[in-house]
Amino acid sequence: MSAPTDRQAPPAAPSAEEAGRRVEELLDRLTHHADPETGAAAEELVRVLMDFYGAGLARIMHHLERTPDGTGPLPALRTALLGDPLVAGLLALHDLHPEDTEARIGRALDSVRGRHPADSAGFDPDTGTLRLRADASGGCGCSGTDGAGRQTVEAAVSTFAPEVTTVEWETAPAADEPVLLQISRRPSAPATAS
Repeated sequence: MSAPTDRQAPPAAPSAEEAGRRVEELLDRLTHHADPETGAAAEELVRVLMDFYGAGLARIMHHLERTPDGTGPLPALRTALLGDPLVAGLLALHDLHPEDTEARIGRALDSVRGRHPADSAGFDPDTGTLRLRADASGGCGCSGTDGAGRQTVEAAVSTFAPEVTTVEWETAPAADEPVLLQISRRPSAPATAS
């Protein structure tokens, strides 16, 4: 039996935000509609699983930081894992992501840049507020990122940097319009008497 020659892309996975929201909904249902003991057991189950997966991810990150010969990290694999939204979200959720918040915000914006261009205008770690600047579009005065686009950008940010709790949008100032130069015929010189 031979190994497959072409690798298939991994199946699409729910975002960390969607999974977290679903877990919260299920826990709420269990704690509100079940007896207190069942609700407490469900919450403990989630904690045990989170600890287990977190420990596994920590071990993976430890092994990624060095090659089998001990010379250093595996750059291609590390780059691929840190660029994967699901893996990045899990690492950030467990506080294992090796990049700081600003770098992860940059990754999030890069992941949607071709479709929804936006730039960071600053992150306040004390409040969790990220200010984003929507690129101005071709001079029409409207924003380059519409409502659906903004939601896509915000979802990418929450996946890569869950410590961002609020996103404030501002419109990038339009580039200065060039001065219009009027070209016309030279006024005729007044006739001189001879």
